[in-house]
Amino acid sequence: MAKRFQLLQGNEACVEGALAAGMKFYAGYPITPSTEIAERSAIRLPQVGGKFIQMEDEIAGIAAALGASVAGLKSMTATSGPGFSLKQENIGYACIAEIPLVVVDVQRSGPSTGLPTSPSQGDYMQAKWGTHGDHPVIAISPASVQETYNLAVRCFNLAEKYRTPVIFLMDEIIGHLREGCELIPAEELEIVNRGDHNVTGMPYAVSEGNYVPEFACFGEGEHYNVTGLFHDVDGFPTNNNEIARNAEQRLMDKIDMNLDDILDWEEVGTEDADVAILCYGGTTRAAKGAIEQAEAEGLKVGLFRPITVWPFPDKAVEELSKKVKHIVVAEHNYGQMLGEVKRVAKDNCTVDFIGKIDGTTLTPADILNKVKEVL
Repeated sequence: MAKRFQLLQGNEACVEGALAAGMKFYAGYPITPSTEIAERSAIRLPQVGGKFIQMEDEIAGIAAALGASVAGLKSMTATSGPGFSLKQENIGYACIAEIPLVVVDVQRSGPSTGLPTSPSQGDYMQAKWGTHGDHPVIAISPASVQETYNLAVRCFNLAEKYRTPVIFLMDEIIGHLREGCELIPAEELEIVNRGDHNVTGMPYAVSEGNYVPEFACFGEGEHYNVTGLFHDVDGFPTNNNEIARNAEQRLMDKIDMNLDDILDWEEVGTEDADVAILCYGGTTRAAKGAIEQAEAEGLKVGLFRPITVWPFPDKAVEELSKKVKHIVVAEHNYGQMLGEVKRVAKDNCTVDFIGKIDGTTLTPADILNKVKEVL
């Protein structure tokens, strides 16, 4: 039996959290800085009766994971920026076919192959808009190894609950950070599992007031059609514009109508703050360090951290913008979440930015200097 407390990398904690959530299948392709996720999955899945397979490329990796999920296994794939781009078409397929899946993206620096071992948060916009067409998205970003374990469980729960791919938007800082982690046993966690449902010929039918059809594992009960085309409740393709519109609307509504359940954020010391530092993921520790130094100098600085980064927490950030005089957005990119903050804050307060795009990390001093600049 594994020790309850272990010294783990973020990537390793991701696997352990996935296993606690019930992951039984992993397919993927090695890519820095996510490779430890594949390596640990290859070791751990056979120990719990699961299956690991290394595919020939990133596209095949997500395709295999989707097939396993349809067949009834909680599934995951992991990658970094270039591989995340390759997975986008099948992420869209998972959205329209409503296939639960966790896609881990351990972000790295630069477009193309960039700086493979350097930190970045350059895939934030891709997490929302990477695949084509209007589609629902849930993306979660952890800020510590322990949170990686806990949120991996949450990613699986959300994927199962809303029959959708969920993007676990990690970054190299957290993926390769090593610290103590409590491996909370599954029996102490809230786990969402699929029920035993037989297909009755209408696999995409929903009851009144519900937006998510029950999930029937392929091969159990009647066979049904799975397609990336717009389909009616029977699962078969249709060119009927009204059916397509209603199906698209339901896909969006199942997320938009459940924001209270999906959204999560951390907010510290913003009630009387003059400045709020808004950050997420691996940037968080530098921001908290800056806040400690600011407090020592008598400055009123708070923290707002989206944990669910998509959907964006519009209402919470709008309220934040009404409480503080300035928001400083800190990201390891060129300002991707910055645009969302400006959209929501409007003219309620000033919105400034500090970021890095050279593969190095923001320091507490960098962020504190920016805070002093806006005051």
